[in-house]
Amino acid sequence: MKVTEIAFVGYPVTDLKRARAFYEGTLGLTKSRVFGNEENGWIEYDIGAGTLSIGNMAPDWKSSPNGGAAGLEVENFDEAVARIKAEGHKVTAGPFESPVCHMMVVLDPDGNSVVIHKRKG
Repeated sequence: MKVTEIAFVGYPVTDLKRARAFYEGTLGLTKSRVFGNEENGWIEYDIGAGTLSIGNMAPDWKSSPNGGAAGLEVENFDEAVARIKAEGHKVTAGPFESPVCHMMVVLDPDGNSVVIHKRKG
């Protein structure tokens, strides 16, 4: 078996409307597909070759501050940082610079980590 790309990253959320405000409003993502309804559903956001999904359709799938993280490549890192800080979202790491990129970790409304990322060069 050879894995060639990330098919999707999924985050469980408790309040779909609040989560969509963060992912679509703050992060500027555009929904690709919606399953279910505004209260109980699964939302997909296609980003390049991958998909970021949020949902609350599985009762045993719970958000956790110790769970995984999706790294989202942004066009303008400084602009993304400024918007997240201006909206008062909790930043748990950064912003910082590595030899190859800039990163910051922000929590979504359910405590899931989202990495804001910008490659250098």
